Amino acid sequence: MKILLTGIDGYCGWPLALAISKKFNKSKIIGVDNLSRRKWVNESMSNSAILIKSIQNRIKTAKKFGFKNIKFIGGDITNAKFVENLFKKYKFDIVIHCASQPSAPFANSSLHSATFTLKNNNISLLNILWSMKKFGKKNIRLINTSTTGVYGQPNFKIPEGFVEIIKNGKDTVPFTNLGGSWYHITKSNDLNNLHLANRIWGTRIIDMRTAIVYGISTNETVLHPDLNTRFDFDFNFGVVINRFCAMSVIDHDLTVYGEGLQKRPFISLIDFVKSITNLIKYKQKKSFEVFNQTTELLSIKDLAETIGKNARKFGAKSQVKFIRNPRVEKERHNMKMENKKFLKILDSKPTSFKEESVSIIKILIKNKNRILKYKESLI
Repeated sequence: MKILLTGIDGYCGWPLALAISKKFNKSKIIGVDNLSRRKWVNESMSNSAILIKSIQNRIKTAKKFGFKNIKFIGGDITNAKFVENLFKKYKFDIVIHCASQPSAPFANSSLHSATFTLKNNNISLLNILWSMKKFGKKNIRLINTSTTGVYGQPNFKIPEGFVEIIKNGKDTVPFTNLGGSWYHITKSNDLNNLHLANRIWGTRIIDMRTAIVYGISTNETVLHPDLNTRFDFDFNFGVVINRFCAMSVIDHDLTVYGEGLQKRPFISLIDFVKSITNLIKYKQKKSFEVFNQTTELLSIKDLAETIGKNARKFGAKSQVKFIRNPRVEKERHNMKMENKKFLKILDSKPTSFKEESVSIIKILIKNKNRILKYKESLI
């Protein structure tokens, strides 16, 4: 089995590569990345709180621990010729697409950033879809990681991908287009392209609507420091749980936008990796399936208070501070989201945010100086 994994150098992509390598050690994993995430974070005047090695060094160390079936190819998947050549050469069985510009604050920062995000994210996926059609095996399958952010903040329970319309008849339509940033809108565009490819070509697709991913390690990354995945905490690329944990370690107030009562969907890095890995052998029931890849719905206020409480057990002094909300959003939105189908894919007890946040804080304490060095990027 040959697997294409885009975004292998990323926060989620690297631990995913290791997990797939371990579970499917007879497969061949072709990991592609243009290493842009490292550049974007540097441009945000920050760095990973955990020291990370080059992708070449990572793979070299991984081989020493038995992860021998990972091959890295540097390249940009917005380049159609590059993508076509990959598909011609390797004849993939499965494509796992984890590469994108993933930051809403970055995308919203300027016209240039919004335009870049649009081109980067949408052209990448289009190149993959067309290469699958032109050069892919008959039963090639795409596992795409998008975002639960495409749903926005509707006042009803969010279904897994589709809504049923009953008025003078009955129909089921994709639900994708209420994103609250230029980044999320690119993912809405992606989902339109995915659905179209499935309708007109019959492309086999699994779309994982990925929640906010948090965490610092997996069973594989803890084997050696060279196998660490990145941990960003800056304003642009640090997700809220990771940022709050980093703030608490350096006694920075945990800044909550507005009242902090808006709920958001979350999933641990551990559960993200396991569920995607489980999909490789999953037998699709339909040619296009959607899963809400989330395990917990938590309010921002509760996140801050829990992390602050956990951090104070280790001597931290940070407090929760409520500041004006710079975002246009419903501050008291009690999000509800279906995830029953996804939990069947995960097939294990989900990781608890309360417990995992303690693990994150413990590790970040050892890396406090790196966070202090780039603390200005938190704001």
